Amino acid sequence: MSDAVKRFDYQEILQWATSCLQKSGACDKIASKVSFYLLEADLLGFSTHGLIRLLNNCQWLEQGVSTHRGEPQVLTQRAAVANWDAEFLPGPYVMPKAIEAAVTMAKAAGTGTIVIRRSQHIAALAAYLSIATEQGLVVSLMCSTPGQRAVAPFGSKEAVFSPNPFAVGVPSSGRPLLFDISFSMTAAGKVRQARANGAKLPYPALITADGDWSDDPSTFFASPASAIAPLGGEHLGYKGYGLTLFSEIWTMALGQYGRMQGHDDGDANVVWVQVIDPSAFGEQKAFITQVDKLLQDCRQAAPMQPGTTVRIPGEQALDKKQRQLSGGVEYSAATLKVLQRCAEFTQLPLPPDKPETPC
Repeated sequence: MSDAVKRFDYQEILQWATSCLQKSGACDKIASKVSFYLLEADLLGFSTHGLIRLLNNCQWLEQGVSTHRGEPQVLTQRAAVANWDAEFLPGPYVMPKAIEAAVTMAKAAGTGTIVIRRSQHIAALAAYLSIATEQGLVVSLMCSTPGQRAVAPFGSKEAVFSPNPFAVGVPSSGRPLLFDISFSMTAAGKVRQARANGAKLPYPALITADGDWSDDPSTFFASPASAIAPLGGEHLGYKGYGLTLFSEIWTMALGQYGRMQGHDDGDANVVWVQVIDPSAFGEQKAFITQVDKLLQDCRQAAPMQPGTTVRIPGEQALDKKQRQLSGGVEYSAATLKVLQRCAEFTQLPLPPDKPETPC
């Protein structure tokens, strides 16, 4: 392991993060949920949306940008759909509540859909998928950010959309399928991470103000700034463009809260949550059999490179989670700088790093 990487005991870093949020004003139940799901993102390898976002959450709480306590308000509701106003409660507190509510709907009606407006930043969608999959249910999540313009429509160099993530969780007889991507070529967090690490992006994902393609993250912070390209890039970006329109209509339009209303809402999100109970369509066992066969066909497909295997989405993330739970949660030098700033902000020192266990 690189000397620049440090590891922390899971329980110790979880307690520290919870204490930081409490010190910043969050009530106990909000602090515990936010710290748990930020850390869950790190365990699964979504480091741009893990504890690196803790400082933001603490600052938002102290500044009153995030709500310290309370519950989402139900604006409209029918048997299997609802529209919520989170009133700027922290996203990692709101998301598990919404998924559980959609689970309850799905168990009664076969499906449940909740759209949430004004949820403070929800972090990594992948962190919440197991809430449904562990109950044998299928879940899909999407979110958009009314206060952000970072992604250009296909054929344009001007940012219009936010880098909207989409995630799916599907149970199987073994480990679940967990899938979490952005409908843009990269996420804004990955651009910031590359800049902090002094690295280029792995491919040209940005369109400069001159209309050129670039892998230089600094252009995203220039004036005028570059825009992130939609998924598919230079030649197939019309696909990502269509998916981004889909995500913003399913979130902002259905939630009736878009850029006209939320252009000053910063990082706050509008979220789509849908849970489906496969047993509403037939036997649960038959559904799982179909999923298992599909995943088996993928695993057994001939790999492009000899000696490699075809992975199922989520396998690598779950393996990483198990390694970090036993060996310590890993943080890069760039993330450690942000965690140290959070420690200084809250006046709560980081726990000691965990020594590496000899092989």
